[in-house]
Amino acid sequence: MKILISVDMEGISGIVHPSETNPERYDYERGRALMTAEANAVIAGVLEAEPTAEILVADAHGTYRNLLPEELDRRVRLVRGKPRPLNMLAGIDENTDAALLIGYHGRAGAGPSVLSHSMSGEILDVRIAGRSLGEIGLNTAMAGHLGVPVVLLSGDDTACAELRDLVPSASTVEVKQALGQGAAITLHPQEARERLHRAAAEAVTRRAQVPPLSPEGPLALEVDLYSGSTVDLATLVPGVTRAAGGRTVAFTATDFAEAYRVVLLLVQLASIKPA
Repeated sequence: MKILISVDMEGISGIVHPSETNPERYDYERGRALMTAEANAVIAGVLEAEPTAEILVADAHGTYRNLLPEELDRRVRLVRGKPRPLNMLAGIDENTDAALLIGYHGRAGAGPSVLSHSMSGEILDVRIAGRSLGEIGLNTAMAGHLGVPVVLLSGDDTACAELRDLVPSASTVEVKQALGQGAAITLHPQEARERLHRAAAEAVTRRAQVPPLSPEGPLALEVDLYSGSTVDLATLVPGVTRAAGGRTVAFTATDFAEAYRVVLLLVQLASIKPA
């Protein structure tokens, strides 16, 4: 059995502020430790249920260099660094039996939702086939395109609701209740880890009951961008056009994998600032 565990940071128990997720801020090392401990709790749960499972852990926050390798459970392999194929899902393929999304956050525009955004602060909204998707939706559907179900997600209450809306049979662990963009009522980290351990074991056991989310192509993609200069750059990509409103670009994808890659490209273009 092959399992992918994708670990973001904003949805980890106890984390509510950018200073805990930004390598240049004072509280980042504490955030890294909390993130690594939750990843280990999930790993332990998976291996309790499936002792022979092959587990890849994808560091899926920011630089993709946050999890502490020396503190991570030695029974897994760590996917670290960027750029890399499939971004937050690096390591997944058609032979993967299940994916678990740990420490995830709500999409841009969700609120109250702790540290919510969609890939980048420059991305205001992503709509595929008319449905607004953040990182949870994009990664769940990309996994589904490969035939892989997302069986478990952890984060705040808005993140959990986001996955349940897409895949009602998936399991979720709510480690905090959002009060705003930078505030929450949060579980004690040890309590969160115990719940994650139990939920991970149960989720991989019942993976056959969770269908992959797999939108059929062709798919209409629309992305609302913060910067007009990013819109200008985006229209240099073959097939990307301006849509009504001045901040929106559109693209018709043959399948979800193509739509996913176009979104990732737009995120990178948004990081280019005018000279």
